[in-house]
Amino acid sequence: MVVHSHSAARTEEIGRTLGTLLHSGAFLALFGDLGGGKTCFTRGVVAALSPDSAHLVASPTYAIMNEYPGPIPVYHFDFYRLGSGDEIAELGFDDYFQDKGVCIAEWSERLGDTLPSDHLSITFLHEGPTSRRMLFEARGAISRLLLSKLAARLNAQEFL
Repeated sequence: MVVHSHSAARTEEIGRTLGTLLHSGAFLALFGDLGGGKTCFTRGVVAALSPDSAHLVASPTYAIMNEYPGPIPVYHFDFYRLGSGDEIAELGFDDYFQDKGVCIAEWSERLGDTLPSDHLSITFLHEGPTSRRMLFEARGAISRLLLSKLAARLNAQEFL
């Protein structure tokens, strides 16, 4: 599924819409260049799942992981500075992937074989100074169901 956004606010709203559909154990694998909208999108997801923490969302490039508590906690990873899935496993981050929260991982290509088999992949592409194209791909049965619900919701909100 392809979704277009013309502003940071719209990218955040798309994230918020997805956040309303997420459940514990969901894994969002984010891909895209620096400044592509990954953290903005994540802010929207956190706003839906952990509203009191949404204002705290920032790229965890130097921290590697930020945790946003709530009824469904959100674990926001940024693997930009890590080299491989082995390094990520050595640090113990893969323990979070099966946790009671939602995982959002920026630079997911670094995960390699550590990437959960069931996940929603979102690739962010620059279309202009503030415009982005987001390509959503479901891997696994749970994520396929999630993606179909998201498509229906975005269509109803006239995002598609």
